[in-house]
Amino acid sequence: MSQISVGRESSRAKHHSVSQGSARQEPRPTKQNQLFGYLLFNIRPINLAPLKKNGRPTIPRKTVYRLSLYLRCLGRLRENGIGTVSSEMLARAAGVKSTQLRKDLAYFGTFGTRGLGYDVSALSTKIADELGTSRLQPVILVGVGNLGLALLSYRGFEKEGFEIVAAFDADPRRKRDKKTMQPIYGMDGLPEFIRKQNIKMAILSVPAAVAQEVTNQLVQAGIVGILNFAPIVLSVPEEVMANNVNLAIELENLSYFTQE
Repeated sequence: MSQISVGRESSRAKHHSVSQGSARQEPRPTKQNQLFGYLLFNIRPINLAPLKKNGRPTIPRKTVYRLSLYLRCLGRLRENGIGTVSSEMLARAAGVKSTQLRKDLAYFGTFGTRGLGYDVSALSTKIADELGTSRLQPVILVGVGNLGLALLSYRGFEKEGFEIVAAFDADPRRKRDKKTMQPIYGMDGLPEFIRKQNIKMAILSVPAAVAQEVTNQLVQAGIVGILNFAPIVLSVPEEVMANNVNLAIELENLSYFTQE
Protein backbone atom coordinates (compact mmCIF):
# COMPACT_ATOMS: atom_id res chain seq x y z
CA MET A 1 0.00 0.00 0.00
CA SER A 2 1.68 3.11 -1.18
CA GLN A 3 -0.06 5.34 1.37
CA ILE A 4 2.40 4.23 4.05
CA SER A 5 5.57 6.23 3.89
CA VAL A 6 8.65 5.61 5.95
CA GLY A 7 11.05 7.68 3.90
CA ARG A 8 11.68 10.28 6.57
CA GLU A 9 12.58 7.72 9.18
CA SER A 10 14.81 5.76 6.80
CA SER A 11 16.81 8.86 5.87
CA ARG A 12 17.76 9.30 9.50
CA ALA A 13 18.51 5.62 10.12
CA LYS A 14 22.10 4.74 11.04
CA HIS A 15 23.70 1.42 10.20
CA HIS A 16 20.40 0.28 8.66
CA SER A 17 18.56 0.32 11.97
CA VAL A 18 15.95 2.34 13.77
CA SER A 19 16.39 2.39 17.52
CA GLN A 20 13.66 2.69 20.06
CA GLY A 21 15.06 5.95 21.44
CA SER A 22 14.05 7.45 24.71
CA ALA A 23 10.74 6.54 26.26
CA ARG A 24 7.94 8.93 25.53
CA GLN A 25 4.19 9.06 25.81
CA GLU A 26 2.45 7.64 22.76
CA PRO A 27 0.41 10.21 20.83
CA ARG A 28 -3.26 9.63 20.31
CA PRO A 29 -4.29 8.51 16.82
CA THR A 30 -4.86 11.62 14.72
CA LYS A 31 -7.66 12.23 12.29
CA GLN A 32 -5.16 11.74 9.48
CA ASN A 33 -4.08 8.35 10.86
CA GLN A 34 -7.72 7.31 11.06
CA LEU A 35 -8.14 8.34 7.43
CA PHE A 36 -5.18 6.16 6.45
CA GLY A 37 -6.81 3.35 8.38
CA TYR A 38 -9.93 3.58 6.28
CA LEU A 39 -7.87 3.62 3.09
CA LEU A 40 -6.06 0.47 4.13
CA PHE A 41 -8.85 -1.39 5.94
CA ASN A 42 -11.38 -1.09 3.11
CA ILE A 43 -12.27 -4.76 3.10
CA ARG A 44 -14.94 -5.58 5.63
CA PRO A 45 -15.47 -9.07 7.06
CA ILE A 46 -19.03 -10.34 7.50
CA ASN A 47 -18.36 -11.36 11.07
CA LEU A 48 -15.49 -10.57 13.38
CA ALA A 49 -15.47 -13.77 15.42
CA PRO A 50 -11.99 -15.00 16.37
CA LEU A 51 -10.29 -17.22 13.83
CA LYS A 52 -8.79 -20.60 14.74
CA LYS A 53 -6.94 -22.73 12.21
CA ASN A 54 -5.19 -26.08 12.39
CA GLY A 55 -4.72 -26.06 16.14
CA ARG A 56 -3.10 -22.62 16.14
CA PRO A 57 -4.11 -19.98 18.71
CA THR A 58 -7.47 -18.26 18.33
CA ILE A 59 -6.74 -14.95 16.61
CA PRO A 60 -9.21 -12.03 16.36
CA ARG A 61 -10.00 -11.22 12.74
CA LYS A 62 -9.07 -7.57 13.29
CA THR A 63 -5.62 -8.75 14.32
CA VAL A 64 -5.29 -10.65 11.05
CA TYR A 65 -6.06 -7.43 9.15
CA ARG A 66 -3.47 -5.52 11.13
CA LEU A 67 -0.89 -8.20 10.32
CA SER A 68 -1.41 -7.36 6.64
CA LEU A 69 -0.72 -3.73 7.48
CA TYR A 70 2.45 -4.58 9.37
CA LEU A 71 3.67 -6.73 6.48
CA ARG A 72 3.32 -3.84 4.02
CA CYS A 73 5.07 -1.45 6.37
CA LEU A 74 7.92 -3.92 6.78
CA GLY A 75 8.13 -4.22 3.01
CA ARG A 76 8.61 -0.47 2.69
CA LEU A 77 11.30 -0.58 5.37
CA ARG A 78 13.16 -3.30 3.48
CA GLU A 79 12.95 -1.26 0.29
CA ASN A 80 14.57 1.61 2.16
CA GLY A 81 17.40 -0.60 3.39
CA ILE A 82 16.35 -0.65 7.04
CA GLY A 83 17.31 -3.84 8.86
CA THR A 84 15.72 -3.31 12.29
CA VAL A 85 12.77 -1.27 13.51
CA SER A 86 11.39 -0.40 16.93
CA SER A 87 7.82 -1.22 17.90
CA GLU A 88 7.06 2.51 18.17
CA MET A 89 8.30 3.14 14.64
CA LEU A 90 6.46 0.20 13.09
CA ALA A 91 3.27 1.03 14.99
CA ARG A 92 3.41 4.65 13.86
CA ALA A 93 3.81 3.60 10.22
CA ALA A 94 0.80 1.28 10.56
CA GLY A 95 -1.33 3.87 12.35
CA VAL A 96 -1.74 1.85 15.58
CA LYS A 97 -0.39 2.08 19.12
CA SER A 98 2.80 0.20 19.90
CA THR A 99 1.02 -1.69 22.70
CA GLN A 100 -1.49 -2.97 20.15
CA LEU A 101 1.29 -4.03 17.78
CA ARG A 102 3.12 -5.95 20.49
CA LYS A 103 -0.13 -7.63 21.55
CA ASP A 104 -0.86 -8.68 17.93
CA LEU A 105 2.62 -10.15 17.43
CA ALA A 106 2.45 -11.99 20.76
CA TYR A 107 -0.05 -14.45 19.24
CA PHE A 108 2.85 -15.97 17.29
CA GLY A 109 5.59 -15.97 19.91
CA THR A 110 8.28 -13.60 21.12
CA PHE A 111 9.82 -11.19 18.61
CA GLY A 112 12.36 -8.44 18.81
CA THR A 113 15.28 -7.60 21.07
CA ARG A 114 14.92 -5.11 23.89
CA GLY A 115 16.77 -1.94 22.98
CA LEU A 116 17.21 -2.98 19.33
CA GLY A 117 13.71 -3.69 18.02
CA TYR A 118 12.54 -6.16 15.38
CA ASP A 119 14.57 -7.71 12.60
CA VAL A 120 12.64 -6.50 9.54
CA SER A 121 13.41 -9.50 7.32
CA ALA A 122 12.69 -12.14 9.97
CA LEU A 123 9.44 -10.51 11.06
CA SER A 124 8.31 -10.12 7.44
CA THR A 125 8.92 -13.82 6.81
CA LYS A 126 7.06 -14.85 9.96
CA ILE A 127 3.99 -12.73 9.19
CA ALA A 128 3.94 -13.85 5.54
CA ASP A 129 4.05 -17.49 6.68
CA GLU A 130 1.17 -16.92 9.10
CA LEU A 131 -0.91 -15.17 6.44
CA GLY A 132 -0.11 -17.86 3.89
CA THR A 133 1.37 -15.41 1.39
CA SER A 134 4.94 -16.71 1.35
CA ARG A 135 3.99 -18.58 -1.85
CA LEU A 136 1.60 -17.79 -4.68
CA GLN A 137 -1.97 -18.83 -3.92
CA PRO A 138 -4.34 -19.51 -6.83
CA VAL A 139 -7.51 -17.44 -6.98
CA ILE A 140 -10.42 -17.39 -9.44
CA LEU A 141 -12.58 -14.43 -10.44
CA VAL A 142 -16.29 -14.68 -11.21
CA GLY A 143 -17.96 -11.92 -13.24
CA VAL A 144 -15.93 -10.34 -16.03
CA GLY A 145 -17.67 -7.00 -16.46
CA ASN A 146 -15.85 -3.67 -16.28
CA LEU A 147 -14.75 -4.17 -12.68
CA GLY A 148 -13.83 -7.81 -13.18
CA LEU A 149 -11.81 -6.94 -16.26
CA ALA A 150 -9.91 -4.28 -14.32
CA LEU A 151 -9.16 -6.75 -11.53
CA LEU A 152 -7.89 -9.31 -14.03
CA SER A 153 -5.56 -6.70 -15.49
CA TYR A 154 -4.13 -5.67 -12.12
CA ARG A 155 -0.58 -7.01 -11.75
CA GLY A 156 -0.20 -6.19 -8.07
CA PHE A 157 -1.81 -9.40 -6.81
CA GLU A 158 1.24 -11.51 -7.65
CA LYS A 159 3.46 -9.22 -5.60
CA GLU A 160 1.20 -9.80 -2.59
CA GLY A 161 1.20 -13.59 -3.00
CA PHE A 162 -1.93 -14.21 -5.08
CA GLU A 163 -2.44 -15.27 -8.68
CA ILE A 164 -5.75 -15.07 -10.53
CA VAL A 165 -5.51 -18.25 -12.58
CA ALA A 166 -8.87 -18.13 -14.37
CA ALA A 167 -12.10 -16.16 -14.69
CA PHE A 168 -15.71 -17.27 -15.12
CA ASP A 169 -18.64 -15.43 -16.64
CA ALA A 170 -22.18 -16.13 -17.85
CA ASP A 171 -21.09 -14.94 -21.31
CA PRO A 172 -17.41 -15.89 -21.66
CA ARG A 173 -17.26 -15.25 -25.42
CA ARG A 174 -18.55 -11.69 -25.25
CA LYS A 175 -16.17 -9.21 -26.86
CA ARG A 176 -14.40 -7.16 -24.21
CA ASP A 177 -12.46 -3.91 -24.38
CA LYS A 178 -9.23 -5.49 -23.20
CA LYS A 179 -7.56 -8.85 -23.64
CA THR A 180 -6.69 -10.80 -20.51
CA MET A 181 -3.84 -13.14 -19.76
CA GLN A 182 -6.20 -15.45 -17.89
CA PRO A 183 -8.69 -17.73 -19.66
CA ILE A 184 -12.38 -16.87 -19.30
CA TYR A 185 -14.68 -19.87 -18.94
CA GLY A 186 -18.44 -20.35 -18.76
CA MET A 187 -20.13 -20.94 -15.43
CA ASP A 188 -20.79 -24.60 -16.24
CA GLY A 189 -17.12 -25.40 -15.78
CA LEU A 190 -16.80 -23.63 -12.43
CA PRO A 191 -17.26 -26.58 -9.99
CA GLU A 192 -14.94 -28.93 -11.85
CA PHE A 193 -12.19 -26.32 -12.20
CA ILE A 194 -12.30 -25.49 -8.49
CA ARG A 195 -12.04 -29.13 -7.47
CA LYS A 196 -9.35 -30.13 -9.96
CA GLN A 197 -7.16 -27.10 -9.26
CA ASN A 198 -7.83 -27.17 -5.51
CA ILE A 199 -8.88 -23.51 -5.49
CA LYS A 200 -9.83 -22.12 -2.08
CA MET A 201 -10.38 -18.41 -2.79
CA ALA A 202 -12.56 -16.49 -5.23
CA ILE A 203 -13.17 -12.87 -6.16
CA LEU A 204 -16.83 -12.09 -6.80
CA SER A 205 -17.65 -9.18 -9.13
CA VAL A 206 -21.14 -10.07 -10.34
CA PRO A 207 -24.39 -8.05 -10.10
CA ALA A 208 -26.09 -8.08 -6.71
CA ALA A 209 -29.10 -9.94 -8.11
CA VAL A 210 -27.06 -13.09 -8.75
CA ALA A 211 -24.33 -12.73 -6.11
CA GLN A 212 -25.90 -15.08 -3.54
CA GLU A 213 -26.64 -17.74 -6.16
CA VAL A 214 -23.06 -17.65 -7.42
CA THR A 215 -21.78 -17.71 -3.83
CA ASN A 216 -23.75 -20.88 -3.17
CA GLN A 217 -22.11 -22.50 -6.21
CA LEU A 218 -18.66 -21.44 -5.03
CA VAL A 219 -19.19 -22.79 -1.52
CA GLN A 220 -20.59 -26.09 -2.79
CA ALA A 221 -17.53 -26.50 -5.02
CA GLY A 222 -15.13 -26.00 -2.10
CA ILE A 223 -14.36 -22.28 -1.93
CA VAL A 224 -13.74 -21.15 1.65
CA GLY A 225 -12.69 -17.52 1.10
CA ILE A 226 -14.63 -14.95 -0.97
CA LEU A 227 -13.72 -11.35 -1.74
CA ASN A 228 -17.10 -9.83 -2.59
CA PHE A 229 -17.44 -6.68 -4.70
CA ALA A 230 -21.20 -7.05 -5.14
CA PRO A 231 -23.21 -4.51 -3.08
CA ILE A 232 -24.92 -7.18 -0.99
CA VAL A 233 -24.20 -8.98 2.28
CA LEU A 234 -23.66 -12.63 1.47
CA SER A 235 -24.97 -15.54 3.51
CA VAL A 236 -22.25 -18.14 3.95
CA PRO A 237 -21.61 -21.08 6.30
CA GLU A 238 -19.59 -20.47 9.45
CA GLU A 239 -16.49 -22.13 8.00
CA VAL A 240 -16.47 -19.79 4.98
CA MET A 241 -14.95 -16.29 5.19
CA ALA A 242 -16.52 -13.59 3.00
CA ASN A 243 -15.07 -10.08 2.89
CA ASN A 244 -17.13 -7.25 1.43
CA VAL A 245 -15.70 -4.39 -0.60
CA ASN A 246 -18.42 -1.77 -0.99
CA LEU A 247 -16.90 1.30 -2.63
CA ALA A 248 -19.92 3.52 -1.87
CA ILE A 249 -19.66 2.76 1.85
CA GLU A 250 -15.92 3.43 1.80
CA LEU A 251 -16.49 6.81 0.15
CA GLU A 252 -19.09 7.64 2.81
CA ASN A 253 -16.55 6.83 5.51
CA LEU A 254 -13.91 8.93 3.81
CA SER A 255 -16.42 11.75 3.48
CA TYR A 256 -16.93 11.78 7.24
CA PHE A 257 -13.19 11.98 7.95
CA THR A 258 -12.59 14.73 5.39
CA GLN A 259 -15.24 17.07 6.76
CA GLU A 260 -13.93 20.35 8.15
